[in-house]
Amino acid sequence: MTLRALLAIFNSFFRWILTLWVRTTVMGVKDPKEALDENGTDHVFYALPNRSFSASLVLDSETRKLGLPRALEPVEIAGVAFTNRIFYLSKPEGNWFSRRVKPFLHKSAPQFIEISKQHPDIKVKIVPVNVYWGRTPNKEKSFLKIWLGDSWSVPGKFRRIVSILLNGRHTFVHISEPMSVQDVISENPDMEASRLIRKIGRVLRVHFRHNRSAVIGPDLSHRRTLVHRLVHKPMVMTAIEHEAADKGISIEKAKARALKYGDEIASNQSHTTIRLLEIVLSWVWNKLYNGVQVKNLDKLHDTFKDNEIIYVPCHRSHIDYLLLSYVLFTKGFVPPQIAAGINLNLPVVGPILRRGGAFFMRRSFKDNPLYSAVFDEYLHTVFTSGYSTEYFIEGGRSRTGRTLKPRAGMLAMTVRSYLRDSHKPIVFMPVYIGYEKVFEGGTYLGELRGQAKKKESLLGVFKTLKDLKKNFGKVYLTFGDAINLDNFLEARRPNWKSEDHGPDFRPEWTKQVVNELAINVVTEINKAAALNPINMVALAILATPKQAMDEKILAQTLNLYGELAKDMPYSHLTELPEGNGQDWINYAENMHVIERLKHPLGDIIRVDEAQAVMLTYYRNNVIHLFAIPSMLACLFINNVKMKRSEVVRFATTIYPYLKSELFLHWEESQIEGVISQWIDLCIKKGYLTENGDELFRPPVSSNNYIILSVLSEQVIQILERYYIAIALLQRSGSGEVNQEEMVKNCSLMAQRISILHGLNAPEFFDKSLFKNLIDELLERNVLTLNSEHNIEFGERIENITNDAKVLLNADLRRSILQVTLN
Repeated sequence: MTLRALLAIFNSFFRWILTLWVRTTVMGVKDPKEALDENGTDHVFYALPNRSFSASLVLDSETRKLGLPRALEPVEIAGVAFTNRIFYLSKPEGNWFSRRVKPFLHKSAPQFIEISKQHPDIKVKIVPVNVYWGRTPNKEKSFLKIWLGDSWSVPGKFRRIVSILLNGRHTFVHISEPMSVQDVISENPDMEASRLIRKIGRVLRVHFRHNRSAVIGPDLSHRRTLVHRLVHKPMVMTAIEHEAADKGISIEKAKARALKYGDEIASNQSHTTIRLLEIVLSWVWNKLYNGVQVKNLDKLHDTFKDNEIIYVPCHRSHIDYLLLSYVLFTKGFVPPQIAAGINLNLPVVGPILRRGGAFFMRRSFKDNPLYSAVFDEYLHTVFTSGYSTEYFIEGGRSRTGRTLKPRAGMLAMTVRSYLRDSHKPIVFMPVYIGYEKVFEGGTYLGELRGQAKKKESLLGVFKTLKDLKKNFGKVYLTFGDAINLDNFLEARRPNWKSEDHGPDFRPEWTKQVVNELAINVVTEINKAAALNPINMVALAILATPKQAMDEKILAQTLNLYGELAKDMPYSHLTELPEGNGQDWINYAENMHVIERLKHPLGDIIRVDEAQAVMLTYYRNNVIHLFAIPSMLACLFINNVKMKRSEVVRFATTIYPYLKSELFLHWEESQIEGVISQWIDLCIKKGYLTENGDELFRPPVSSNNYIILSVLSEQVIQILERYYIAIALLQRSGSGEVNQEEMVKNCSLMAQRISILHGLNAPEFFDKSLFKNLIDELLERNVLTLNSEHNIEFGERIENITNDAKVLLNADLRRSILQVTLN
């Protein structure tokens, strides 16, 4: 028996031993086989960062499973025989218990690089691979790090054996994009082979360092050490001195107060807790939900390299905190440091969240400069340490299901930190999270009906455990399009890098930039919104006067929504749920969000009052996806015919206010073209007809008219609020009422109209929406503020009133006027 055959048997035996215990998760390249496939002519080699027999066996096993060229099989290229396809970039030296790394390039690499240089027709690709036996951030004085997973040090043989025993069932194999040796040669045609070999080695080592940082996280100091370091930072020391002077206390007492703040804020991320939470949450998702659908993860893989990631998800539920970290951890990324409200620092729950990566912040600390300085410095330390971070830009959870107007406080601190130290680019990753049934539905239902918001408590958390028996459907998590902070700043302040940005310096120009950035972030979150059967059914059933609909008409309407979303998707991330309208009805019925009324002429699908109120929440998650066709439908429900040019004019006039409320992503300069595309699609589908420059709606007796009327209901309430505000302004008179009074009066009038007309839409009288509308009118100089801060207006208000006559039917306008003029 030859030596090669003996080696193959030896490898097979130990590979079999490992497979009895080791369970792997492959991450990195979505389809490694496709990335390598070039008509089957590639010669493939796998690069490992360190020489490791166990890692080589795992890699060989995975290449067999994935149908890739086997890692430990011999190969011959241009007459040169290679024992296997693996080479490594360093070799450990030391004994069984202690090892150090010595840079070293395996002899195979110079050989195949030389062959590639001599034979341009031979294509060799290098695939960087990292094997992680568990993952944990480094923490000083932590004995568990030695045993529980990979860190930045290279383990001895004994430690590696123990690590495999303890973490073998949580092994991650990261396969990166292949590197073409011929591409490197073509980029450096005159470089000598020896220099070329060194260059490829350097590129691979840098790649492995970045990859390890992304997967196991950067080094993180012990929490107590970190907190004590904060109080010695210049900005915090200055704040301590001011605190002592202002409060008449000693420096030591002020410093002790700063330490207390730091201890209140700082996270205590524990790998043990994260692993425990992974086990618990895996059970919760399977018990409570029918799984988590993750979309656009490739975008995150592309973004993570060389960037500091700040996740900015929408905020629908307390589970959001855990969900994103769970998904990231199971997909091979480091769980982020999470900004959580201090109201969640409850007994039992708070310490668990803190060990899961949460750091706590007070809702407001404008009047506490010492706390503000400590928090700013802590956040800066997290950013500059290379840790990914997560915070909710809306501030609190959305009680209406809409994306809330952003609160820019955390963004402002992020920008200030980046101005101080921009050595590593910051990228914001918008994340949309959508639920078919939100966990806090019962609580939200009460709040949607006008009850006061309940304060979080430990008792409230345990009360939710009774819901574990319910089926909450699926969760949808979509990673949006990343926003590069450097590019964003460069576009708005080209010379910002040359300016002085000390820790206490807060340039005036950043305020406008931060506000623009905040709007940009929530707009990108909305772009990533996912459609599911529940919000599709909610869109249709709530558009009917009595929240009831013939089943066949409902299915037809749902199919229309599906066709519109498919033919004219809101963004490149928009995806439809599986199935068709009838499937979605059946699904919603099984989820007990609608009910069926049997009837000889055809079943009727309906919802009761409580269901209808809750369904507004799920409708509002995605209402923006259909805002433009709904606005067009509004025009033709109230008008038999309109000139195409007039339709475009009305739509472009109204669009800025829809954009402001729903955070739509088209720029105003683009909207005319978008409107024209929608008109063409409606004509193609028979919802409008065209004769010359005139557009006609379908006959009132037709199914197309019914569907058009249902579609119009998605934004009609936004237009009604718009008209309520204008009518109240005209009634009050120019210069007679301030902004705060105006918002209050609008909310009260809208609430009265909703009662009189039976509107099951709590956000109809939401003060924040009226405030946003008044702000937008002020921004556009339709309204102005006089010296007494009262609202003034001119002739443009009359133009808006005339436009309302086209947009809203006479009965509706009369009803609003009757209420507002009383």
